[in-house]
Amino acid sequence: MSDPRVDTRPDARLSVFKTYKLYVGGKFPRSESGRVYEVTDSKGKWLANAPLSSRKDARDAVVAARKAFGGWAGATAYNRGQILYRVAEMLEGRKEQFVREVAEAEGLSKPKATAQVDAAIDRWVWYAGWTDKIAQVVGGGNPVAGPYFNLSSPEPTGVVVVLAPQESSFLGLVSVLAPVIATGNTAIVVASEKSPLPALSLGEVLATSDVPGGVVNILSGRTAEITPSLAAHQDVNAIDLAGADEVLAKELEIAAADNLKRVLRPQTVDNAQWFATPGTERMTAFLETKTVWHPTGSLGAGGSSY
Repeated sequence: MSDPRVDTRPDARLSVFKTYKLYVGGKFPRSESGRVYEVTDSKGKWLANAPLSSRKDARDAVVAARKAFGGWAGATAYNRGQILYRVAEMLEGRKEQFVREVAEAEGLSKPKATAQVDAAIDRWVWYAGWTDKIAQVVGGGNPVAGPYFNLSSPEPTGVVVVLAPQESSFLGLVSVLAPVIATGNTAIVVASEKSPLPALSLGEVLATSDVPGGVVNILSGRTAEITPSLAAHQDVNAIDLAGADEVLAKELEIAAADNLKRVLRPQTVDNAQWFATPGTERMTAFLETKTVWHPTGSLGAGGSSY
């Protein structure tokens, strides 16, 4: 006999709502400020409360990214490729969740949202394949007048702030984040202000994908509130303004000039264009070139060089 004190009606159970958190240093903190803001779908229906990041959260993200930079930049390109491929594997296993979140965030039908998520997963695989090839494309031996080897090789710029596209909450996000970390940089992502949930869920995938803590840090909140302090931060080396409007982009570019940050200016890209196969531009935008000179030496008494 069932217990009369227990309500067994199917509609009696309360749903367990997902608590979205930031992703900083491999952990999931709430905003230091304790603030949240409401995230709604394209029809104004409430979806969740997202953390409203503060400037302190942004500074913590920079510290985490800087701490992780040495190990990530020093990892072999092959190992970074394996890890990026692992991200794609984990996303494949959680595809239904991301399809739902992207559909709600962008007001898309399920087939269109599925196409976005599939393309984002494929984008991780594409950049995973580039990690050990980009050096051959942009580096090489240089002919010089003298008995020297002159070799140029790419190195990561450092800590990169990435303003995720505002309209493409997942495919656009992956398209600007993956090339940054594929080449050995660490990243601080400022998620789409109106559609941050796919980005925050991506943090959960990264945490279980062998990506070292601090390599990617994800903040949600008011883009115009978080980004000025990041653009002016002396320990940030570069900034991608993909998600900034014209007015904010100009403000951030001026702030970034103080310590000569690399700046990738925003480009007009619609959702359809994010599906296009990317080139190498977003990888090379955050690479430095190191050139090494070395004497060739001589062979034998005749003084011939090799």
